[in-house]
Amino acid sequence: MDFDFILAFAVILCISSIVHGGIGFGFGMICTPLVALFTDIQTTILYMLIPTMLVNIVSILSEGKFFEALRKFWFIITLMVIGSCIGTVLLIFANSDYFKLLLALIIFVYLFQSLVKIEATFVAKYPRSSTYGLGIFGGILSGLTNIVAPLMIMYSLEMKYTKKDTIQLSNLCFLFTKIGQMGVFLFYGAFTLESFKISMLSLIIVALGLFFGIKLKKRIDAKFYAKILKVLLFIIAAILVVETVGH
Repeated sequence: MDFDFILAFAVILCISSIVHGGIGFGFGMICTPLVALFTDIQTTILYMLIPTMLVNIVSILSEGKFFEALRKFWFIITLMVIGSCIGTVLLIFANSDYFKLLLALIIFVYLFQSLVKIEATFVAKYPRSSTYGLGIFGGILSGLTNIVAPLMIMYSLEMKYTKKDTIQLSNLCFLFTKIGQMGVFLFYGAFTLESFKISMLSLIIVALGLFFGIKLKKRIDAKFYAKILKVLLFIIAAILVVETVGH
């Protein structure tokens, strides 16, 4: 493995986990597109599997009432795991660079959603159908790109979930979809010893980043921080598009 890539990966993990610890979100949204600038999308997701699970577990435990949230959201979690496994199989057999365009598109949708309130009234009107849709389609997106935030935000807003429920739902879905995704990678022999070693070593960086991010939480303006994050995401997504189309 190229030393320059390992160094870049370590720096990206550190920055992403500090941001997540400081404002409560952003790890996958920052880390995935940045790492994807240096390698293919499958390798990106493989190396991020275990670090992402650590971030999700820390977030879930910090909110508390894990089993209560699990009982409340078990159905949509199950659907997202199924969708994620489907997406992961597609990723393994295709692993196309065009999945990076899909990743960029999701980021653009997320940014647009934060500027203009996108109403999805059909969610409240047809909650069961919407749950199936978010579960399967959102899971597939998660398996292919590691990001599903825009759909999750729209669904949570229309279902009138509290901030705590939204955080728990997002983290539980992501945690269990990553577990399912790892199972698929192991089944097809894609999760190699090298991937495991890099993932495990990265846990130290992520843990330290989260620790310092949480320490900084009271000293930063979260809203200002979030605005800077959105500008950076736009730039990263634009670079992904230019690089992918240019190839």
